[in-house]
Amino acid sequence: MMGLLKKVIGDTNQRQVKKLEKAVVQVESLADDMKKLSDDGLRQKTEEFKERYQNGESLDKLLPEAFAVVREAAGRVLNMTPFRVQIMGALVLHDGDIAEMKTGEGKTLVATMPVYLNAITGKGVHVITVNDYLARRDSEQMGDLYRFLGLTVGLNEKGMTKDEKREAYSCDITYGTNNEYGFDYLRDNMVLYKEQMVQRPLNFAVVDEVDSILIDEARTPLIISGSVEQTTQMYAEADAFVRFLNKEEDFTFDEKTKNVQLTEEGVNKAERHFNIENLFDAKNVSITHHINQALKAHVAMVKDSDYVVDDGEAVIVDQFTGRLMKGRRYSDGLHQAIEVKEGLQVQKESMTLASITFQNYFRMYQKLAGMTGTAKTEEEEFQNIYGMNVTSIPTNKPIAREDNADLIYKSKDGKFKAVVEKIEELYKTGQPVLVGTVSVETSEHVSKLLKKRRVPHNVLNAKNHENEAKIIENAGQKGAVTIATNMAGRGTDIKLGEGVRELGGLYVIGTERHESRRIDNQLRGRSGRQGDPGVSQFYLSMDDELMRRFGSDNMRGMMEKLGMEEDQPIESRLVSRAVETAQKRVEGSNFDTRKQILQYDDVMREQRDIVYAQRMEVLESENLSEIVMKMINSTVERGVRAHTPEEEVPEDWDLDAIVNYLNGVAFSEYEMTTKEIWGKEPEEIIDLVMEKVKEEYKQKEEEVGEEHMREFEKVVMLRAVDRKWMNHIDQMDQLRQGIHLRAYGQNDPLREYKFEGFNMFEEMVASIEEEVTTHVMKTKIESNNLEREPVAQGKAVHGNNTERNEKKRQPVRKAQEIGRNASCPCGSGKKYKNCCGVAKAKA
Repeated sequence: MMGLLKKVIGDTNQRQVKKLEKAVVQVESLADDMKKLSDDGLRQKTEEFKERYQNGESLDKLLPEAFAVVREAAGRVLNMTPFRVQIMGALVLHDGDIAEMKTGEGKTLVATMPVYLNAITGKGVHVITVNDYLARRDSEQMGDLYRFLGLTVGLNEKGMTKDEKREAYSCDITYGTNNEYGFDYLRDNMVLYKEQMVQRPLNFAVVDEVDSILIDEARTPLIISGSVEQTTQMYAEADAFVRFLNKEEDFTFDEKTKNVQLTEEGVNKAERHFNIENLFDAKNVSITHHINQALKAHVAMVKDSDYVVDDGEAVIVDQFTGRLMKGRRYSDGLHQAIEVKEGLQVQKESMTLASITFQNYFRMYQKLAGMTGTAKTEEEEFQNIYGMNVTSIPTNKPIAREDNADLIYKSKDGKFKAVVEKIEELYKTGQPVLVGTVSVETSEHVSKLLKKRRVPHNVLNAKNHENEAKIIENAGQKGAVTIATNMAGRGTDIKLGEGVRELGGLYVIGTERHESRRIDNQLRGRSGRQGDPGVSQFYLSMDDELMRRFGSDNMRGMMEKLGMEEDQPIESRLVSRAVETAQKRVEGSNFDTRKQILQYDDVMREQRDIVYAQRMEVLESENLSEIVMKMINSTVERGVRAHTPEEEVPEDWDLDAIVNYLNGVAFSEYEMTTKEIWGKEPEEIIDLVMEKVKEEYKQKEEEVGEEHMREFEKVVMLRAVDRKWMNHIDQMDQLRQGIHLRAYGQNDPLREYKFEGFNMFEEMVASIEEEVTTHVMKTKIESNNLEREPVAQGKAVHGNNTERNEKKRQPVRKAQEIGRNASCPCGSGKKYKNCCGVAKAKA
């Protein structure tokens, strides 16, 4: 069955490639015409294309000519003429799909053709890379080509001012990292004036290393968060308690899910230690939470694998790239628990002010395309979530790399002994070696073993990424030995030095299989670029995490029966296939996790779209009086209906409650009595109240002037929307964390989350309307309350880390006390208690 499926997929890809070849012929047939043009003639083509597009000609119609222009210009400016396979990749990108192209096939040049063509629209094209170094490098190198053709190029970097960012976004083509684009979107939806926004509507994005950004990072949301006042004492108490617990007796640890749970004995010990009767009582939720996080910090989170201690801080290590993720923090108190465990200063927890997943951010683009060396294994996910197909583009030259079967050892010691022996052997011959490791810890272990054997080498891991590109570039030189964590140096080519081809090319050694086949394929793909020779070899042991998690006991037993030594390997395609099957299971599980995250975030997406659209309407509107009146009407109606239920007779209605509520939120000068609404139907009460409200509203507008009134309404509305939305995000976050427990009651957690989330959203809307009503109707408008101020100071976080942007503390100035019987400072001639003092007291 699988063979048949592979055949069908292969045939589909082949058909697609043949179709692309026909389009390539069309582009190449224009080569001679383009050669005849002068530099100015080529440049003028850009203006011609823009004009033709404005006159209704489609981009698809312009494509052959536009691609031919870029092809010719690249030869003149960059001294690189795109190969046929590069034009094929470019066609796939223009269609809004993914081009899978092997390492060294020149993906950066591939992107220039669709980027140029789509930039002709004037709507902006974003080129997204995995790190700042690549964004800067590509914007400079490829920028020369675009500028030669008369287009503008911008670079969007972290730390730029709003004006600099706005300028970068206004360019035809903008380079930057996925994080920066996502954070700019969130910040734009927190601005107080429309002019402060930096992004234009999202048009077309080309994502480099698309699998890394849209899949590996899809589980981690982008968050703007603000700090929350709280005590750190509980973390210390929980940490002191868990240090004395014993595995199995007091707690259990599930390696597959990394789940840690107290046993019955552990629960008893906790109750004795914290002097409480029942750990699971509602009032002890905080204690339970802190114990769980402390347990997780001690048992599930491993130093130098999940995080490193660097410069007095616990810094997360990205499990996919092995990079240090400075500034990023684990959520829900786990980071604080790790800080206590390591004896570091505990930082405050934070509150989410705005958040979005990469999945939902990138789905907002009109058109999205991507390129990578490894995407075919995740095609189903790309199709389901982003609606993008993956096309495997053939290599320019046949792959000459030799991929050996995995070598399996009984123990880790035996495996590493064999690895360093092989490295030493290759070093003596001068053949360069790239050693791939899954964790920082492993890279340092291999480094120590090589030092003992006096083998010079470079280590490229999360602790040493400043010289990343340089180290990777030199990894193909004669005698070079480079140890790198996963995907380190991704986007940088390893070119072979002089005489290396004759030695067999770059030798890639994998010290462990990753849970994702893509990451292993990326490591293999570092060798054998552009038809170069090369070798790849994975060394595994029965103690490796993947082998341990997926039933290596039978194989271990077999090795022991055969009396195999620690450093004696099994070399078997059968074992390699078993490992691949295990990887497929993990990939399937990870896909389900990401899909579930997206399903939950989709609930928030619908709500976020409504709130952000309303916010934009507030920012863009010159006059909000109509919206304000609708909000007041809704508030009044809710207040009246709540106390006049249809099932009750009018004599039982609580008219006092209606009057008290309306006097509290809707009137400043006027005071309503129960007598006025006695004997009236709900609709009549609402009409009467709204009549009085409009009179007061009009009077207030005449007093302060229309301009002041309009700005005051904007201030009030923005403040209400922002504060309520931030609290709502926090509540939804808490709801989501506990919603899975509903499954025990035979309820679908996602359905429950949607239902409760909808109710909470309705409550938030009602709360916004009530706050706007109260402030517009009851607050005295003065010049000092016409300033728009942010509700909270936030910092950007990728998966709960934050870049601090806190307001400088201002000295406290004591306000001047005004006596109740003194003349009012507003100049009305009245006593303060009968003038501004009344409004102040009521508000």
